[in-house]
Amino acid sequence: MRREDQIIQAKKLLAYLDSRSTALAETIYRNPVSGYTCPQQAARERELFFRKGVINIGLSCLLPKPGDWMTHDYTGLPLLLARRGDGSLGAFLNVCRHRGARVAEGSGHAAAGFTCPYHGWCYGLDGALVARPDEPSFAAAERATHGLTPLPAVEKYGMIWVGLEPGMTVDVDARLAGLGTDLAAYGLETYHHYETRVLRRKMNWKLAVDTFGETYHLQHLHPETVSPLFHSNRCTFDAFGPNHRMVAARRTFEELRGLPEEEWDVLDHTVVICVLFPNTVFTYQRDHVETWHMFPGDSAEETVMYVSLYIPEPVDNPKAKQHWDNNFNLLMATVEREDFPTCEGMQRGFHSAAQDAITFGRNEPALQHFHKSIRAALAAA
Repeated sequence: MRREDQIIQAKKLLAYLDSRSTALAETIYRNPVSGYTCPQQAARERELFFRKGVINIGLSCLLPKPGDWMTHDYTGLPLLLARRGDGSLGAFLNVCRHRGARVAEGSGHAAAGFTCPYHGWCYGLDGALVARPDEPSFAAAERATHGLTPLPAVEKYGMIWVGLEPGMTVDVDARLAGLGTDLAAYGLETYHHYETRVLRRKMNWKLAVDTFGETYHLQHLHPETVSPLFHSNRCTFDAFGPNHRMVAARRTFEELRGLPEEEWDVLDHTVVICVLFPNTVFTYQRDHVETWHMFPGDSAEETVMYVSLYIPEPVDNPKAKQHWDNNFNLLMATVEREDFPTCEGMQRGFHSAAQDAITFGRNEPALQHFHKSIRAALAAA
């Protein structure tokens, strides 16, 4: 976030602390329970967002060096990303053009290319078909037209976006609708990937995103973990197209009152939470960055997500490793023991006929905005 924007957000938070208030929507919003349970809506979301849309993969440091590569199957499509020799990034469908086998599994480093395990067809880091056994038998199938199917991949602001349809246009700035200036200010190009963990829970993918959509719950759900660190129900909100940004105040935030404005270290006393529509939660906290990527599971009531921790300096000693392990373990313990079990209980409750809609209060503008954006995208499609 730019310095001038930090000051604006800080003044809002000081005003909220004084008035014991928070960012407010115009009215309440009733979100249909069917949005979390309906198989037909889930199928439409999967098609629109996760088969034909554009997704954020994470920070560019997931693949820092030429020859680094990774597979990605969370959308339901088999994706393969690779850092080419010239440093550019390529994205492909992980499907051999001979018989359709996967040419790569997992992730790795220092690769010169990929070889299909079925019949040995070989592809370069640029996806080009470079060799195949018994070449004369395939003379009528030209190599030039039998490379891996490319997908559009764009790196900007230190992050990776991939379009899920061959030939589609990926305009990152248009998608971010002004939020790119925030991302640019963090210098994400300089960060280092520490670890990624995968979680699977019995709840709709949007319910996982909702977990990060308000601070109203902190004092009640997290009395011993998060609440001692952050003010509950004190948060700013700004929309950027279908994306949004929240800035929450740490318990130390009032220390700014005793300092001249030019000395305010706003980011040291806040946490910044952004939703990069539709399914990525970006969190900036003091000395690290987290990204959460939520995807629908096999049904409308399952989600698979991966959370990545990024740090400003590479780990080069046991003390630093212990610090980041403790940090990540605490984060995981909080969501795994408190947030997500609660959400799974909500998901089960949606079938109780207790209500046909859940209520987002005026103090939950980010949740309102996210679900209105989902509904608007589905309606437009």
